[in-house]
Amino acid sequence: MDQWGGGDGSSWKIGNDSQHPFVGRDFGGAKRKDIGGTRAFGSGYPYGADDPTTLAGRSFPFGTWPLYWGENFMGADEYGSHLDVVRPGGQLVVVPIQSSKQHYNVSDDEVYYAIGDKESATFLMLSYVDWCHALPAWPTKFDPTSPNSTVKLEQVIRYYRGSSFALSSPAYNNTFARSSFSNSTESSPLPDLVEYSPFRKCLDGVTISALAIMNKPPKKVSLGVTLGIVFGILGIPAILFIIYISSCAWGAVLAIKDHINGVHERTKMRREARKAALNYESYP
Repeated sequence: MDQWGGGDGSSWKIGNDSQHPFVGRDFGGAKRKDIGGTRAFGSGYPYGADDPTTLAGRSFPFGTWPLYWGENFMGADEYGSHLDVVRPGGQLVVVPIQSSKQHYNVSDDEVYYAIGDKESATFLMLSYVDWCHALPAWPTKFDPTSPNSTVKLEQVIRYYRGSSFALSSPAYNNTFARSSFSNSTESSPLPDLVEYSPFRKCLDGVTISALAIMNKPPKKVSLGVTLGIVFGILGIPAILFIIYISSCAWGAVLAIKDHINGVHERTKMRREARKAALNYESYP
């Protein structure tokens, strides 16, 4: 998973030997341009959403599985809290998002909530602070089955990344949230406070651009490119070093050759001296 990454690449299938809870399903391959969904749960899928009435059995184009709202709504309980330990990015959390009044003309009741895995929510909070002047806040565990849950299904103003991340507003109530299919465009209109808010628009833009998705694997680098990079980084010092090593090696070869020739010459001289001595001893 990569923040600000472009995604894309080929999808891959989870193998039978992986001990994964979703063996046989497709992962990855989606592009960032397809990350935005609608207000309908189950939206935001570039592929793998053939049945708009349920999320059960779906693929994971962006590298993670969707949220869940309890009571097996649209078959999503298979993605519940029992899988938080293996969910990419960690357990589901919710984080409040407010802006400082010195940057936006916002009222005290203009607050939004981000729902998603812990790593995505934490990273996006940093991006919201940098780009939208949001006030820093720490995420808390998201439990949609609790009667005291901060966020309700009807308050979601947009889903992202295959419905695995969402922004909500307590000022919104979508009366179609529990009756529409994932491909539905029917929803209650946003209140003016939310619809025309520059702060909300900034949050939406940052979420689309920065939310972590699965990237395609890096391309294999050829030997020629690797050598080009090495010489490009090291440059002339590397070339001079190679020349120096080569010169030293050639000098060593010549020294060894001279030594061998010297040994042969001395051996020849000793043989000739011995022969002369034998001739002298045998002279009458």
